[in-house]
Amino acid sequence: MANHTDYRKIIRELSDRLVEAQRPIRILDSLKWNEAIKKEFFEKKFQVLPRVDRAYYETNPLKFSVDDKIEEFLQIERDIKRSLGQFNPVGMIIQRMCREYIMVIEMLNARGTNHFTKYAQQLYGSSTDAFYAGAPTLKDLANLLSNTLSLQKKTKSPLDKKKYTSEETVKELDKRLKKYFGGGAGGEPSRVVISDDIIADAAAGAEFIKIRRDALFSKRDIRVFEVHEGWVHLGTTLNGLKQPVCTFLSKGPPSSTITQEGLAIIMEIFTFSSHPTRVQGLTDRITAINMAENGANFIEVFNYFREHGHSEQESYARTTRVFRGSTPDGGPFTKDLVYNKGFILIYNYIRLAIQRGLLSHIPLLFVGKTTLEDLHVLDDLMSEGLLVPPQYVPSQFKDLAALSSWMCYSLFLNQLDLKRLAIEYKGIL
Repeated sequence: MANHTDYRKIIRELSDRLVEAQRPIRILDSLKWNEAIKKEFFEKKFQVLPRVDRAYYETNPLKFSVDDKIEEFLQIERDIKRSLGQFNPVGMIIQRMCREYIMVIEMLNARGTNHFTKYAQQLYGSSTDAFYAGAPTLKDLANLLSNTLSLQKKTKSPLDKKKYTSEETVKELDKRLKKYFGGGAGGEPSRVVISDDIIADAAAGAEFIKIRRDALFSKRDIRVFEVHEGWVHLGTTLNGLKQPVCTFLSKGPPSSTITQEGLAIIMEIFTFSSHPTRVQGLTDRITAINMAENGANFIEVFNYFREHGHSEQESYARTTRVFRGSTPDGGPFTKDLVYNKGFILIYNYIRLAIQRGLLSHIPLLFVGKTTLEDLHVLDDLMSEGLLVPPQYVPSQFKDLAALSSWMCYSLFLNQLDLKRLAIEYKGIL
């Protein structure tokens, strides 16, 4: 039987192999549409579907051999069983990650075909997925929020004025993140850079946050970037990189994307950084994906965004997010469901963990690129000394007493009937 040192070494070697194997897999880079596609769509006054098909994606070939890369992950799985056994908890996590990456490869290999969306739905979910038997779906959530989010104009303030250039945003965001991560002013490299190749306003890479060059930002935007991209995405990456044994926590397959984005939305809510326009934008993505799942094409989804107050430029960017990897009249890339899906899953997890006294599980959400189903295993690994505690944890998750108080009230409030309350409160509203 291997001693503790040998056991740690085996896990570290397998973890490192997984990290190395996934390195050339770049999902969003493999799905992006070039500027020529956008230029032609605008020149034709939004009346002709973009010319994107299987042949288009072949002009952006994958940076690896599909068969060889799949075999590499299968070999890691086989070696896990040989060295750790069939049911070793860490081994099972790494095996699941291998299987997810294999599905990612199959999805990327299916770019521009009818199979692409099926793989995306397996990895990220569908707008009609239920949270439990008989529960509302994400599409139901979008309908509910759309009916109650008519608050944008009433809540507008100077905080919403988009007046900061990308250069000014980078400077301010970098200052805030250096304060959060403890970096000094002297010689500390910036963790924020300007980018020309992202669709979103901001995106967190391996160790940097990218800010889109051709955009203006508001104070609210900068605050959202700080907590969403910085505290969560960058923070969990840095925490994962500090793991001496379980290095796989520094990289995240799609299952961890659901947890990551859900946690980022929760941080927006807990820090009062979010706002009705932001929430409406997230729910509009659910509706757009649902439309595409039901057969709507690029032009129809583009018009939906325009009719809901988005500019032509914004509508194109948002619609491209829906159809990237697919074709303009094929199914959607469903990744943008993970924001709301992850938020609901994590919020309920935290409530139930507090109810059952499992407080030690909650900070582990920040230990790296985690998934909810692994947190009980990670808690055991922490006890065994195979994990180090996360260094960067927002104060809202450090103070478990305050978080517990919030969630205890939440458990009770959910038992109240809002429709009945509306009747009771009618006389004072």
